[in-house]
Amino acid sequence: MSEMHPDEYIFAGDDAVVPFQVADLDARGRAVQLGPALDDILNRHDYPEPVAKLLAEAIVLTVLLGTSLKFEGKFIFQSQSDGPVDMLVVDFRTPNSVRAYARYDEEHLAESMAERRLSQEELMGSGTLALTVDQGEHTQRYQGIVALDGSNLEEIAKTYFRQSEQIPTDVRLSVAKLVERGEDGKPVEQWRAGGLIVQFLPESELRIRQRDLPAGDAPNGDEDDDGLVEDDDWAEIKALVATIESSELTDPQVGAERLLYRLFHERGVRVFDAVTVNDDCSCSREKIAGVLSGFTAEEITDSIEDGKISVTCEFCSTQYVFDPSEFLPKN
Repeated sequence: MSEMHPDEYIFAGDDAVVPFQVADLDARGRAVQLGPALDDILNRHDYPEPVAKLLAEAIVLTVLLGTSLKFEGKFIFQSQSDGPVDMLVVDFRTPNSVRAYARYDEEHLAESMAERRLSQEELMGSGTLALTVDQGEHTQRYQGIVALDGSNLEEIAKTYFRQSEQIPTDVRLSVAKLVERGEDGKPVEQWRAGGLIVQFLPESELRIRQRDLPAGDAPNGDEDDDGLVEDDDWAEIKALVATIESSELTDPQVGAERLLYRLFHERGVRVFDAVTVNDDCSCSREKIAGVLSGFTAEEITDSIEDGKISVTCEFCSTQYVFDPSEFLPKN
């Protein structure tokens, strides 16, 4: 852990989550910029740009939340809705592996693009978002469900923490498609995204109780979204986070550390060791063969095309080809 100083930056760079602490404000959080890993995920699927942007924000949010896990397991983001993009799935495996895909209706999306109805709220529509913590076999999954009710992912994340964790939380997310000059001198497009999550975690019991007072019971108390007294330090944190420009979250020349210094240096922000993020699918030939082994003979027969069974991973687009005789009963 190190206290930040403008002349002593140790940049984590792209595809790395930077945990931080602002002790004077009782705040902790994480910041990230995603570059090559995100670009690989999105280009592999060749999504239409509105779908790619939406999935990119979901990936940033999942990475910020998943890297907080202190055990071996998964954090899974999954939306199901009636919008043009009816499903988003992001799967984060500790300590640093992420994979993701989106499902969309081409005709519905084309109509939305023609009518320029491309906000997150319009693309997702109504439905639910499930945020799941899975610690593996022999453990019970924890799942928080949030309604997709016309809010963007930033607001949905804040609602999740307010309802499920009861922790004051602020979130910023941003996605950009930058054009850079390649080695051959020609322009190259690259997806980038960034985000920041900060939470108010006071250790003082007095401050915790003060936060939960009804606004009328405290002098000069500003109300938060739940009509409770908002601590002055938390109000300051939100005001600082509100100054973040979207471009700061994605600009590689800014980086997570420079942004954190700009926001919190007067309060003594400290950063911890960064956690790298890898585009890493957990699929394998053995796992898929195991699934096919559970099929009935009729299901195997129905899966045969041109004398073989082909299975494509929805996350990484890897295709696995099998001989049906491997799974049919031996005569």
